[in-house]
Amino acid sequence: MAGSCKNDLDGVGAVVASSRLLPLITDSVQSTLRPELLDVIEYRKSGLSVNWIIGCPLDCSYCVRHLFDNFEMRVPRALMREEEAVDRLLTHPHFEPGVTPIQLLNRATDPMLQAVKPHLFNMLRLLDERGLTNHVLVISRWHVNAEDCAVLNSFQNIKVTLLITHSGINDERVEPVDSNIAATSLRTAFEHADRYRTVLYWRPIVPGLNDSDEHISRALELSSYAHATVFTGLFYKDQIRDYYVSNGLPEPYETGARRKVFPEALERRILAAAKARPAGGSPLFRKTSCGVTYAHGVADYNGHFGIRELCDICPASQLALCAKAWTPPNTPEVAAMAEVLGGKLVTINERAVVVAGLDEQRRYRLQHHFGYQIHDINKPHLAHRHGRAETGWPAPQEVS
Repeated sequence: MAGSCKNDLDGVGAVVASSRLLPLITDSVQSTLRPELLDVIEYRKSGLSVNWIIGCPLDCSYCVRHLFDNFEMRVPRALMREEEAVDRLLTHPHFEPGVTPIQLLNRATDPMLQAVKPHLFNMLRLLDERGLTNHVLVISRWHVNAEDCAVLNSFQNIKVTLLITHSGINDERVEPVDSNIAATSLRTAFEHADRYRTVLYWRPIVPGLNDSDEHISRALELSSYAHATVFTGLFYKDQIRDYYVSNGLPEPYETGARRKVFPEALERRILAAAKARPAGGSPLFRKTSCGVTYAHGVADYNGHFGIRELCDICPASQLALCAKAWTPPNTPEVAAMAEVLGGKLVTINERAVVVAGLDEQRRYRLQHHFGYQIHDINKPHLAHRHGRAETGWPAPQEVS
C-alpha cells in the first residue's frame, strides 16, 4: 500500500476533471446499503460530518465502517458529487455559518487516498468560495505531499485542520498500514503549514499493543511536528469486537463499550512521560476540539472549559482564551431552542446544560451554538473519566 500519492488537481483552484471522477454508486448497490450510509450528513461531537464517498482499502481492524456493515467495501465510490454534498450541508437544519464545525470523509474512507483526494480538495474549494469561516477537519493516516499542502494553504476563509492519525501499531493483523506513512505525512504537513494547521492524532492507544515506553516516546517525538497533539483510546463497540473474535485477532478488552476505552493508568503514564520530555513537543489534549482550537488560537467550540478536570493539562494561554469565551447561556434561550429540537431543558450548572429528550446530534447542535457543554440527564458524565468507557477506571462519581 505504500507509494507516492500525487496531487490530482491541475492547479489549486481547478475543478476535478470529469475523466477522473469516482463513479457514482448505482441504485442497485445503494439498495443494499445501510440507510445511515446514504444519509451523507451526520452530526458528531467535532462537527457535521459529510461523507459523500464510501469505501476504503486500508483495512484497519478497528475502523468504524464495521458499525455500518460496509467494511468489505474497499473501492471508493461516490454517493453524489461535491456540489450536491455542499448544498445538503449548507441547507442542513443544524448548520450555522461561521459556527458549526465540519468534518469531511471521516466515516467511510480516507480523504487522502489518491482517488479520493481530488474530491476532498474540490469540496474544500466549494466551501471556501462560499466565504465560510467554519472549522473544517480532515483526518487521514495516508500520504500527504508538498503539492497537497499547497492546496490546503490556498483556502482563504475556512479554518482547515489536517489531523494525521498515528498509532505506532506494528501488528499487521490489527493495522496493516505502516505507521511510518503517517509519521512522514505529519512532518511534511507541519513543514509546509501556513494557513492550515496540523494535529498529531495519536490513536488508538491500546494496552499491550502500542503502549510500551518506546511507543510513547516515539509519539512524543512526533509531537514536535504538530501544532497540537490529541491522544485517545479505542472504540471497541460490539460490532468491532465481533470482527476481532471472528478473525482471531487479540482482544484488547473483555467486552465492547459505547464510549472509547482508555484506562486511567495508561493516561497517567502518558502524561508523566509528556511532563518529563525535553522542551519542544506540542502540548497534549484529551479532546479533539481542544487540540484543533489551540492550533488555530481560538477558544474551544465544545465548551470543555466547564469540565475543569479536562483542562489541567492545557497551556495557560489556551485556558485564558477559553475562560474569556465561556459563558453560561441564557436560560430562556436554551429552553426555547431545546424545545424546538424536541427536548427540554432540565438545568444549567457550572459544568454543563442538562437536557432531556435530545439525541446526540441535537445535543451537539446546542453545544456548538452556545459553546457550552450539553449533557443528557439519562447519560450522566462522570468526574475525571473525560467521557470514556468505565473499563480501567475506579468507581464513578456522578456529576451531571
